[in-house]
Amino acid sequence: MKDFANRASTKKASKRKSVFRSKRKSLNTISSETILSLLAISVGLILTSIFFFKSDVRSFQSEIISNNIIIDFPTSLMENSVLIESNSILSAENCEYFVQIGAYGNKKFAIEAQNILNVEIENISINDIYSSQLPGKLLHSVISGPYENRSAANNSKEKITKKGFDPRLRTVCKKK
Repeated sequence: MKDFANRASTKKASKRKSVFRSKRKSLNTISSETILSLLAISVGLILTSIFFFKSDVRSFQSEIISNNIIIDFPTSLMENSVLIESNSILSAENCEYFVQIGAYGNKKFAIEAQNILNVEIENISINDIYSSQLPGKLLHSVISGPYENRSAANNSKEKITKKGFDPRLRTVCKKK
């Protein structure tokens, strides 16, 4: 009877798979002569710099430094203190507080900012000013105020900040 099954032959295949190798010998990318010449040049440059710059290699030693600082507070100031009433100073000046919402080069952006904040903030106006950094450039400043005190201006500034703007507090003081 004939066996039709494909069986591997009983002989062991002793052939090894060939490894792809170049027929050329491996070449060094940098020859030893080049390395030696670079070392010789570097030693020559080091010796030249030592003689040319007259540099001297030595170790640094730290010195002990003591600070003798004495701060004397005059005790006579504590005994004879002078009190100044702040109301008299504040009444001498009349201050108005403003919150600058922004300064825009294009008037439509200033109007847009004014429309966004009109619901929550009162007394918003647009003033035409000239830039101090770029003389001759017209800007449209969106300002809220005047406020009666700094606290009211800061409260308004917080509301404006929550709307996504970066406001600045402005103070105008005039003597009476």
